[in-house]
Amino acid sequence: MKNSTILIVAGKDAPLDRLAQKLESLRAIPARAVVLLVAKMPIFPYSAIGLPPLGPIDIPPEWQEDVANLRAALNDKAQAVEALLQEHDLSGEVATEACEPSMLADVIARRAMLCDMAIIDEDLRTPEPLFREAVFGVLFRSPAGLLLNDPKAAALNGPKRVFVAWNSHLHSARAVHQALPLLRRADEVVIASFDPVMTEFREGEDPGADVAKWLTHHGCTVTVQQYPSGGKDIADCILDRSKEMGADLIVMGAYGRSRMRETIFGGTTHSMIAQSDRPVFLGR
Repeated sequence: MKNSTILIVAGKDAPLDRLAQKLESLRAIPARAVVLLVAKMPIFPYSAIGLPPLGPIDIPPEWQEDVANLRAALNDKAQAVEALLQEHDLSGEVATEACEPSMLADVIARRAMLCDMAIIDEDLRTPEPLFREAVFGVLFRSPAGLLLNDPKAAALNGPKRVFVAWNSHLHSARAVHQALPLLRRADEVVIASFDPVMTEFREGEDPGADVAKWLTHHGCTVTVQQYPSGGKDIADCILDRSKEMGADLIVMGAYGRSRMRETIFGGTTHSMIAQSDRPVFLGR
């Protein structure tokens, strides 16, 4: 993790003390911080605009005032975060962006493209459209992994025990690759397979043993577990088993199925993103 670049996406109302805790974790690595402060642009009042020759073009002053106030609030927050960077003696930069939620994914993806990892601050969970698009921008439009539900970014300094929800699919392998700097710093890595298909052309005779061997070559202390789901949702199984193991970070691949199918019908990724109790690292 040394000399890595970490993207922190936060809203204009993100508490400074929580941002300070994240920055302190980055300073201890040390890593470089890219802080992106985002906000939802006020809805443009199209119905109030005149249309020549029926009427003059007149943008309501109330909307212009709302936009000006929003940009001022973002700039004030940016100055406060820049002061935090100086206070923590941390290399980095601060940027602001006010846009429609549908544009946020591209905005974040441009920043995450050249970052090693992204963190979405907890305040962005409301309003939900901003959070959804922020997650989408990192996972679908950038090569970076995503860390959620870690207010102090404590996982960056070496989690004690990491719980890897593993199967033989590409998205799981990518998540492990992206999380490798964290896994190397962990005291123990638990490779967990749920309802594995133990055949030669699926999960193999000993599911998880192959990735455990690879991680061992990287200096990780690894144990392998196979669990039956017992008919429960896999997301619930992951949360329950990781809690039983005393894991302080879950690593898993995201969106093995399409995003639309997950949104409509639900799924493991959708449930793990929605929960806010356990720190989770997502890769795709």
